[in-house]
Amino acid sequence: MKAKRRLGQNFLVDSSYQERIIRAVNPRADETIIEIGPGHGALTEHLVDSGARVIAIELDHELILPLRAAFATRDHFSIIQADALEVDFAALIEPAATARVVANLPYYISTPIMQRLIEARTAITEMTVMLQREVVECITAAPGGKEYGFISVLVQYACEAESLFDVPPGAFRPAPKVWSSVLRLTRRAAPVAEVRDETMLIELAKVLFSQRRKTIFNNLRSGYTRLNLPDVEAIHAALSQAGLDPQRRAETLTLTEMAALTNALTQ
Repeated sequence: MKAKRRLGQNFLVDSSYQERIIRAVNPRADETIIEIGPGHGALTEHLVDSGARVIAIELDHELILPLRAAFATRDHFSIIQADALEVDFAALIEPAATARVVANLPYYISTPIMQRLIEARTAITEMTVMLQREVVECITAAPGGKEYGFISVLVQYACEAESLFDVPPGAFRPAPKVWSSVLRLTRRAAPVAEVRDETMLIELAKVLFSQRRKTIFNNLRSGYTRLNLPDVEAIHAALSQAGLDPQRRAETLTLTEMAALTNALTQ
């Protein structure tokens, strides 16, 4: 079937990279695995053969019938047509309490779907995902560099992130214009630093990184209504309480400092 550009479809056809992903996942017969975007089933077959209970989520209805037919005799495989951004993962995996995720994610929804998966981390213990290489570099970046940004904070606050290996454009059909990377995210037993309100942390990171060249004070001043702050004086007070220089830029803030500022803003 021809790939649909509007769905960001690039099918992994190189068997050597398919096998590397499966080795990295190391699926087990005693677990539940969610596969997002199974495509033509290149990874699905390996996952099902492991004996794991596999639940596939596919948005493209034209891909679902062939997959159902291919695995019709495998009672530990099921597939639903759904948008992964709207799925209730905890309900999906019942009676299992937790699952792992395997996904080849369309580049255009990488940030929102990562946010959705992290929000569901009580049900998801680990994610092995393929993303655009530049996105993986941002996710794994340390504070202080140009790659460090909103998605770095979002992911690293909740998960340990490890870039496993790169995948060239030629491994896909159609070939994308950029390289991809396989990323493993493991849910932290506890966040890097406790915050009173995770929603505020996420919104704060969006505001602070909205204009990277501005200082944290100027970005907060521009976005204080978005954070439901009463006035600019609340920004001064929060920065002072968190011990942060208003003239710093967001890319210099550690996760601990970001958490301290979040807590100062949510008293």
